[in-house]
Amino acid sequence: MGTPEQMEALSIQGQTQDPITGDGSTCSAAQIKADSNCAKGTEPPVQLPEDILHRIHALMPMRDAAQAACVSHAFLRSWRYYPCLILSVDSLGINESGSKYDELTRDFVSRVDHIMQNHSGMGVKEFRLQNYPCSTMDPGTVDRWVQVAITPGIKEFELSLFELSDIKYSFPCSLLSGERGSSIQSLALSGCSLRSLAQAGFMSSLTNLDLHSVDVTGEELFRFLSNSYALEKISLGNCSNIICLKIPCQLQKLNFLGVLDCHMLEMIDSNAPNLSTFSCSGLQIHISLGHASLVRKIRFHCDYLSNALHYAVTKLPLIAPNLQILYLSTSDETMNIPTAIGKFLQLKYLEIILHAPNSQDFDFCSLISFLDASPALETFIFRVSLHLSLKNCP
Repeated sequence: MGTPEQMEALSIQGQTQDPITGDGSTCSAAQIKADSNCAKGTEPPVQLPEDILHRIHALMPMRDAAQAACVSHAFLRSWRYYPCLILSVDSLGINESGSKYDELTRDFVSRVDHIMQNHSGMGVKEFRLQNYPCSTMDPGTVDRWVQVAITPGIKEFELSLFELSDIKYSFPCSLLSGERGSSIQSLALSGCSLRSLAQAGFMSSLTNLDLHSVDVTGEELFRFLSNSYALEKISLGNCSNIICLKIPCQLQKLNFLGVLDCHMLEMIDSNAPNLSTFSCSGLQIHISLGHASLVRKIRFHCDYLSNALHYAVTKLPLIAPNLQILYLSTSDETMNIPTAIGKFLQLKYLEIILHAPNSQDFDFCSLISFLDASPALETFIFRVSLHLSLKNCP
C-alpha cells in the first residue's frame, strides 16, 4: 500500500484514477484487466530497485507510463518524476469528433491539470504542450503548467498555443533565468508574446530556437540571442513585430537561419561567422549575411512577387558568393531575368519552382541567365505549373 498522498493521487471518492485521463475512470477503462491488483487494492512485492524501476518507467510511452502508475504504487511514485511530458489532444486520447470547442477545451484542461498536479516537476527532460484545436486558455492555468515544467535539468521545452483572439499568452520569461533556463537545449514557442525577454538571462545550453507567431521585437530578440552563445539553429515564422533582425557575431556555432513570413521585416543583418544554411520566405528585403563565405545552401520562397527571380540572379551572387545549393520558389513572375552581374562560381545544384505566373509576357528563356552565371552547375531542375506553356521559348 502507498502513503495517503499517493493513494489520494489515484483515488477520488473510492474510484481509481488514470493519471492520463484524470476522469475518475477505473483501471479497466484504461485498458487494464478488471482482475488486476489495482482492482483489488493490492500489489505483489516489487523486487527491482527503485532506480531501475524509474529507468524502465522512463522508457515507456507516456500513456503506457500513466497506466502503469494506475496499477502499481511503485510506478505511481515514479510517475511523479516521469521525464517526458507530451501533452496534446491526440496524446491524451481526447475524441475530437462531435465535440464543441468549449467542451474540448474543458476536457483538455482537466486532463493536463490532473497530470501536472500529480507530477513533482522534478526530473522533467522534455515538455511539449500543443492545445490545438482548443482555444481561449486561461493564462493563469498555462502559467501553472509552465512553472511545473521548467525546472532545473529540463532540456526540451515546447509551448504551442492556438488562440482565436488577438490577445496572446504572455510567456513568463523570468522562468528561463538562472538554473532553470541554463539546461534548456531546445526552446520552441508558438502563439504567445515575449514582452520581458531580457529577464531570461544567459541560456548557456540553448542550441535550437523556434519562434512561430510570437510577439517579440527585433531589439528584444537581439539581446536574447546575444546571451545564447551555443545556438546552432534559429527558426522564425510569422513573427510580425520584427522589423530589423540582427544576428550577433557571438553566435559562433550558428549554422542555420530560417525566416519565414515575417511580414513587417525590412532587413536581416547576420554577423554569425559560421552560418551555412539560410532559408527565407516573404517580401524582398535587404539581406546581409556578413561573413558569408561559409553559406553553402539557400532556400528562397518569394510567392506573389513579380520579380523574385530578377532579385535572385542580381543579389544572391553578392550575398553568398560561395553558394553551392539554391532552391527558388516563386509565382506571378512578370519581369524577365536580366544578365547576371555576378557569378555563382561554386553553384552545383539549382532548383526553380515557378507557380502560375499570370503574365504572358514572361520569357522563360531568360532563365538562361542563371545557367550563364553558374559555370560549375551540375544539376538544374525547373518545375512549372502543368497548365502553363512555354510558347515564349522558341
